[in-house]
Amino acid sequence: MLKLTKNKMEAMKRLSDENGIIGALAIDQRGSLKKMINCASSQNIGDQGIINFKKLVSKELTKYASSILLDPEYGLQAAKVRDEHSGLLLAYEKTGYDATKPGRLPDLLDEWSVKRLKEAGADAVKFLLYYDVDEDQEINDIKHAFVERIGSECVADDIPFFLELVSYDANIEDTKSKEYARIKPHKVIEMMKEFSKPRYNVDVLKVEVPVNMNYVEGYAENEFVYTLEQAKKYFKEQSEATDLPYIYLSAGVSANLFQETLELAYQAGARFNGVLCGRATWKDGVQTFAEKGEKAGDEWLLKEGKENITSLNDVLKKRAKSWFDKVAEV
Repeated sequence: MLKLTKNKMEAMKRLSDENGIIGALAIDQRGSLKKMINCASSQNIGDQGIINFKKLVSKELTKYASSILLDPEYGLQAAKVRDEHSGLLLAYEKTGYDATKPGRLPDLLDEWSVKRLKEAGADAVKFLLYYDVDEDQEINDIKHAFVERIGSECVADDIPFFLELVSYDANIEDTKSKEYARIKPHKVIEMMKEFSKPRYNVDVLKVEVPVNMNYVEGYAENEFVYTLEQAKKYFKEQSEATDLPYIYLSAGVSANLFQETLELAYQAGARFNGVLCGRATWKDGVQTFAEKGEKAGDEWLLKEGKENITSLNDVLKKRAKSWFDKVAEV
């Protein structure tokens, strides 16, 4: 069972609903969001456009979220306009990775530390790690030490550490391919086992689902890779791979597919503790914002954005499990 200090326990409660379910909204995207906005706009909206879109999302949708994940580069203004009952997670990593070097090695924001993120109002620190369990040990040792340092920082400043894990294979370029779908369960489950070790001081794992839903029987448009029963087996194995609280990321799928995914996880017996859902909630509003301006973007969030997040909340209330059962206060 995870042992939390009093301060960490109180912070976790600020990030969750009264039942210990994390229904968090994620909009810590930087480079990808900039690209989405500029692709949809006839003019270069620039950094201020990213800041303004994050502010709109925070202002309109945190009324329905237990917390919001933002970045300190473009998101601090959005943090100030969030609902008073919504907790705050701040990202610690630089966006993306250096594609000219092998290993998708992580890096931290130069002007930030865990202490500074906490001083900026964070209830928890989030760090994103790209990880291939089968990559060269030399590369993975670098990543292990990196996460150990962040975990130690979070212990020193007595703040929860959320580790976001994104799997890949060093020899398969397209992680959406059928080839990768076949090995994805192994990649996701084994990395969860690794970073559940106490040495990393992780408090919550933010993870992918263990299968590509586009290749699951009954969900695949064409040929499937996993039968429905195999998919359920992988969800169950993933749940049993850790004793830590864990939450699912939406990975950019549609709102409907993400909700169906959570239903499947529940049917499989997965004891997930909520979500940190980003693009599935707000991505379709980017084009409206970029093409028609802030007023139209705001109206989209008030209607479609609200519908996406409230329908997701309905699923969470029925299907997610409380993290209270996985922790004890020290």
